[in-house]
Amino acid sequence: MSTAVESSFFSRLPNVPLNAEAWEAVATGSMTEIPLLGNVSAGMPIEACIDHEHVTVPTSLVRRNTYALRVRGDSMIECDIFDGDIIIIEKTESAENGETAVVMINNREVTLKKLYIEKNGVRLQPANQSMQPIYLKNGDVQVLGLVMGVARRPAQAA
Repeated sequence: MSTAVESSFFSRLPNVPLNAEAWEAVATGSMTEIPLLGNVSAGMPIEACIDHEHVTVPTSLVRRNTYALRVRGDSMIECDIFDGDIIIIEKTESAENGETAVVMINNREVTLKKLYIEKNGVRLQPANQSMQPIYLKNGDVQVLGLVMGVARRPAQAA
């Protein structure tokens, strides 16, 4: 099943911290279908479950191991990622300090947060001042990918 998304597309600017200024609009020319694997929480972590849908995005946002997730929650609003957005993820198993990553917690819950490796473990930091970070031991967190782009329906545009 393919999900038609009439959206505005945004690409993450290279070497810019992920915040509201980190995005540039992407022209829709050549389009490619990628798997939409389900939802990711931008709030409290949610149980990981895989859907078998697809979404069409600009080819310029697609790399070798690219997939998409639908955002649920508002913990990343200060990075200009909102509830209902579809994020384009580059699959990777590592992240640099401060990068916005999709992470799995305890092999079952998935969330979207800024990742910080600290002396006593890992801090998953929301980009929403009204929310508290999540602190975990190093072995409790697995990086699944980094945010490379966003698809937003026009009604959601900020």
